[in-house]
Amino acid sequence: MKCVICRQAETRPGKATVTLERDGATLVIKGVPARVCPNCGEEYVEEEITERLLQTAEEAARAGVQVDIREYVAV
Repeated sequence: MKCVICRQAETRPGKATVTLERDGATLVIKGVPARVCPNCGEEYVEEEITERLLQTAEEAARAGVQVDIREYVAV
């Protein structure tokens, strides 16, 4: 897919670091599969993965986590 930000390059498979904040909790997830633009660095995460990340953030907030750094684990 062509990058919608810079419109200069095709995205490539890569990894992203995603930071989510929810109800006072900050969750950083490293190594998330994404499409990455080699020109501008914009990262695109698929919808299914995004849903999973948001669910993980919700669970962390309910558990009282304030700050957590995790590695992405595929299911």
